[in-house]
Amino acid sequence: MMTREKLSARIRRTSLRDIATVAAAGALVTALGFWVAAQFIRPAPPRQLFLATGVSGSAYQRYAAAYKQFLAKYNIELVERPSTGSIENATLLRDESQSIDAGFVQGGTTEPLEDDGLTSLGAFYYEPLWIFYREGIAHDANLGHVAQLKGRKIAVGTLGSGNRRLAMDILHANNMDGAKARLVNIGDLDAAVALASGKVDAAMVVGPTQSSAVWMLLYTPGVRAMSLANAETYVRMFPYLSTVVLPEGSIDLVKNIPRRQITLVAPLATLVVRRATHPAHIDLLLEAAREVHGRPDIFNRPGEFPKAQGVDFPLAPEAERYYKSGKPFLQRYLPFWAATLIDRLVVMLIPLFAVLIPVVRFAPTVYGWRVRSRIYRRYGELKFLEADVESDPNQQTQQEWLKKLDVIERSINGVPIPLAFSDMLYTLRSHIALVKETILKRTAA
Repeated sequence: MMTREKLSARIRRTSLRDIATVAAAGALVTALGFWVAAQFIRPAPPRQLFLATGVSGSAYQRYAAAYKQFLAKYNIELVERPSTGSIENATLLRDESQSIDAGFVQGGTTEPLEDDGLTSLGAFYYEPLWIFYREGIAHDANLGHVAQLKGRKIAVGTLGSGNRRLAMDILHANNMDGAKARLVNIGDLDAAVALASGKVDAAMVVGPTQSSAVWMLLYTPGVRAMSLANAETYVRMFPYLSTVVLPEGSIDLVKNIPRRQITLVAPLATLVVRRATHPAHIDLLLEAAREVHGRPDIFNRPGEFPKAQGVDFPLAPEAERYYKSGKPFLQRYLPFWAATLIDRLVVMLIPLFAVLIPVVRFAPTVYGWRVRSRIYRRYGELKFLEADVESDPNQQTQQEWLKKLDVIERSINGVPIPLAFSDMLYTLRSHIALVKETILKRTAA
């Protein structure tokens, strides 16, 4: 006969085995949910960000240096990729073999291709077209029309640059880009030096006032900047252009540079990123742009840039969110590395709420069903036996019926049931007694 201690130990083993079985099944389902969610976790942002800029001394390189200092605070190294300018930058971004994450692009120099995966981070600043010319090339010292440079030797920018693309658009509108045109494919500082030394009569230079070539020519004696009398006409012809005004003396009030108000046309500059550029890098680039380009300038009010305007390319979803909500919520209160880590792992909350919590909630129910199923199985056997006796008690003798009932009762004694479910076991035994009475009554004759 089984002692009390052995029975208690057996019940404990059974209870632990049931709990372990249910727990193992729940852990397997939960682990599967976390594994599926892990497939959607974004990788950590790389420690390097590759940026296509421009030629030496250009505004793109100047701004890249400012971005570099900003990103260094977040332990992100900005690696510059020099280029000939805007058009080459767009080409590099489309070339999957090139390790480029972002690049400066001048508005109006390129168009999005179908499914090229390139998006804009917004309008960052104005890039005016400066038309500098040497004094004395015309009777009127203050030229106001590009057509007045007809027949002159003009520096229009290097091949592959946005500078040359815009210059050619303007010259074409004035029928000055034909075979007889005296155009020189040099730009930036080379164009400035050529104009200052008299090797060319005029230079068309694109860039903000802080760019080396523009700054140099504004201070070069004998060189003037053309104020376009028909600037609005160019804006109507080329929708990517805007008019900007350089007030008299705004560069140097003491030396009164410029000596008169100058009206210019200007496209917008932007940063273009690839589809694969890490979202955390995009957030940092937008923060850097706000710090660098958000300051007041001759051509813009404080806080005017950057702004939510796609330039040549559709606005990136991350940029749309940034312009609506500002800096990502987590980055406002946590270090960059912690914010990006939590942002990446937030996807793991999906299996936590969708799998783990339901598993924990329904585990006791599954455990109870597993225990009750042992008793319900005997109830099924008992019910079939009673139905047979009721339908035809004479098909077997009383002893044979009682023997079958005894088999069911012995099997119940061998069923390990946790103490919490003992009431069901005793209820089953009372029902066995009722079936036994039925057998005795139906087979009494």
